[in-house]
Amino acid sequence: MGIMSFAAFTLLVAVISYWSTRKTDETSSEGYFLGGRSLTGPVIAGSLLLTNLSTEQIVGMNGIAFSEGILIMAYEVLAAIAIVFTALVLLPRYLKGGIATIPQFLETRYGKSTRALVSVLFLFGYAISMLPTVLYSGALAINTMFDIPQMINMSDESALWVTVWGIGIIGSIYAIFGGLKAVAVSDSINAVGLIIGGSLIPIFGLLYVGDGSVFEGMNTLTTNLPEKFKIIGGEFSSVPFATLFTGMLIVNFYYWGTNQAIIQRALGAKNLVEGQKGLCLAAFIKILGPFIVVLPGIIAFQIFNGDLGNADQAYPMLVKKVLPVSMIGFFAAVLFGAILSSFNSALNSSVTLFGLDVYKEYINKDANEIKVVRAGKTFGMVLALLSMTIAPLLYGVEGGIFNYLQELNGSYSVPILAIILIGYFTKRVPKIAANVAIVFGVGVYLISLYLIKPMMISAALTEAAMSGIIDEKALAVIKMEAFPHFLHIMGLIFVIIVVTMLIVGKLKPREEDYVQLYTKQVDITPWKYAKLAGGGICGLVVLIYIYFT
Repeated sequence: MGIMSFAAFTLLVAVISYWSTRKTDETSSEGYFLGGRSLTGPVIAGSLLLTNLSTEQIVGMNGIAFSEGILIMAYEVLAAIAIVFTALVLLPRYLKGGIATIPQFLETRYGKSTRALVSVLFLFGYAISMLPTVLYSGALAINTMFDIPQMINMSDESALWVTVWGIGIIGSIYAIFGGLKAVAVSDSINAVGLIIGGSLIPIFGLLYVGDGSVFEGMNTLTTNLPEKFKIIGGEFSSVPFATLFTGMLIVNFYYWGTNQAIIQRALGAKNLVEGQKGLCLAAFIKILGPFIVVLPGIIAFQIFNGDLGNADQAYPMLVKKVLPVSMIGFFAAVLFGAILSSFNSALNSSVTLFGLDVYKEYINKDANEIKVVRAGKTFGMVLALLSMTIAPLLYGVEGGIFNYLQELNGSYSVPILAIILIGYFTKRVPKIAANVAIVFGVGVYLISLYLIKPMMISAALTEAAMSGIIDEKALAVIKMEAFPHFLHIMGLIFVIIVVTMLIVGKLKPREEDYVQLYTKQVDITPWKYAKLAGGGICGLVVLIYIYFT
């Protein structure tokens, strides 16, 4: 029964996606890369949410909630503010310029060299962090929940390779041969399934804890685990409170406003009204996200008495414990859809970036649209193979998969966000400032986190050993004290980049002011309720923090 329901739901999504895209001209770059600029608000919202909500988030955030509590919900709740900012400020500018990729704007604003640098950065980020992380976390979740290693009589690590490649091959077919519209439609269907299926896990978990009563289950959690419901993170937590005003802002504003894999859904809107509706709907639902990606981790802590060897196993172990056997197949299909969504969305965006920003610009300038799409698909297959090879190597990564992903992403999110914001909100900052910002931001961040930090931690631990300190908790605190939190490092580098670019803009400005032209590809009349909806959503975020504080 479980296998049949899994196959039936997965096949249903594929059939509907094919039927919905059969009339879209995907031999053209606009049809393939932007879904023919025909996406409506609900489709955009669904695709945004499921592109974001995948196993690296469900598994990773619930793992941190298991260890530290609800403070990790900052990534979810504060995202709503970033999405509103994108809807009200950035999207009108994107659609006015008629861009298909973020680097296209950067070429207009700064020049071809800036566009090339950012395109390479995006592709680098997808290749080494986003795509492999999605595949790894998805495979880990499925293997843990459904005992795949035992089923196929292989070790955990060997079975991980099998599952990773299975997911990767299916996701590649969606992304490479279906185009954006196929991805967006499948995302929307899977989004409904994930919201329903994901909501059932905490409900069944609370019923289990509360002996048949959801309210009693919640009361048991808050009574037995009050420390897990403190939203203000301490200095040595995963999310110290001060980071909400430094790197956390950068993480969310980059991800929801400038990340090609995310913003491409809104770029495919049929008009600004539909784009803003989709973003605002996504922002509102995002506030409800902690119910799916945080609460189950706390429930797992209660059920398993905080005793799991790997915190990232909290969510899949909870699913095995509380979900009725009859629903395992449906939940497997929903989870599989979430994994595919994030993987194929990032892969589709990589194909778009390579086809339009690399192949067309630097390899074959005279290529027609059919050749551009074909080249993008070929690159997508190579990138998929690379990510499927890297993913299993993440097995047992230190600190949890979610923190690993966020820390690595900082290498390119900081400079990209800085140059885009400076590009739109100033008129005279020149190309040289953007190019230096990119090289400086990436270089300093990587050196700080992966060279200086290990050296300082090693020195601190050596000194502790010489002092006779052997307690594990004390050593853990020493490690955290040895170097600032990576979110603070992101904030500091961002400020340095912005200030430097503004100074260069004063000392060596462009010869002419930058003026954005309206390409008239879509109607950019704003949604009349956009500001009201955005203000209400931001108000809800503030109230949530006040309540839990």
